[in-house]
Amino acid sequence: MKSWRTRIGVGLAVGAAAVAIPLTATTAFAAPPPGDGWVPVGAEKYPSKAECEAKELPMAQANGYHEVWCDDSDPIMAIYNR
Repeated sequence: MKSWRTRIGVGLAVGAAAVAIPLTATTAFAAPPPGDGWVPVGAEKYPSKAECEAKELPMAQANGYHEVWCDDSDPIMAIYNR
């Protein structure tokens, strides 16, 4: 039979790991753009952020939005409108 000191130590270590893992995990989705009111509308591969935003703006405006923000942290850029 294990001592109480060993059981408490193991319990604290398991509890700390259970809290630390969700806090350090990252999501698969890109970070949202700065500011409020942005709506994720999809993702597409573009050679540059500028080209993404230039090509997506007419589609955004056709759907009632006035701004486009492309997240260029990945090759397939998440696209946001507002």
